[in-house]
Amino acid sequence: MASSFSGSMRGGRSRKFKSEINVVPYIDVMLVLLVIFMVTAPMVDPSVINLPTAGKSAQPPSEYIQVSLKQDAAATVKIGGAKSGAAQSVTVASRAELIGTLRDLHATHPDMPVMVAADKEIKYDEVIQVLSEAKKIGISRVGLATR
Repeated sequence: MASSFSGSMRGGRSRKFKSEINVVPYIDVMLVLLVIFMVTAPMVDPSVINLPTAGKSAQPPSEYIQVSLKQDAAATVKIGGAKSGAAQSVTVASRAELIGTLRDLHATHPDMPVMVAADKEIKYDEVIQVLSEAKKIGISRVGLATR
């Protein structure tokens, strides 16, 4: 009887459990995720900025102070609008002159809004600096001209 008992145990050895982790399913999942990320990565463009859109104002101002900024660092300040007719324009060469001219125009016309018309190729920082300086002077209505 001892021989039949040892025959069922396959030569007298006891059974061992396999204690290794099977990593093949994990590798399959990782490869699928890698393929998904490789396919979707070109579709997502991180350099695109979703800018808000601005609608036209209900009633544009009839008269305004227009500041025209050009790429050659020269700026033109003039009073524009339907009522102004042929207004005199002042060309300034520096930002200090521009701020001084804006301050003088704001003193004579305190309720008149300012519209900044900047060239497409000008640095964004220049436009923001002019907007900021106009707000510091005390001009409450400052806007950007668009097409």
